[in-house]
Amino acid sequence: MSVDWIGYGYAAVIASGGLVGYVKARSIPSLAAGLLFGGLAGFGAYQISKDPDNVWVSLATSGTLTGIMGKRFYGSRKLMPAGLIAGASLLMVGKLSLALLQKPQPS
Repeated sequence: MSVDWIGYGYAAVIASGGLVGYVKARSIPSLAAGLLFGGLAGFGAYQISKDPDNVWVSLATSGTLTGIMGKRFYGSRKLMPAGLIAGASLLMVGKLSLALLQKPQPS
């Protein structure tokens, strides 16, 4: 059983982004979204650490953030925070998709 360090790191980036948004702009929605999605990403990393085939929570969380933050980045063209989170989320979607594709198929 291996620990999903990348997943936990991703969760920490998401949660800390929400905290930074709150501290800099007093944005309660940023804090709530950061903690919610960071918590979901952390839970997904925990599930992957227990069972490497259980990627669904992580995939749904990173896919949702890719879409939401990608749209925000497309509209604003601001790298921080939308571009950074969209890029990190897209990388997580790629990592998780590769894990699904490399899983042995039952015959």
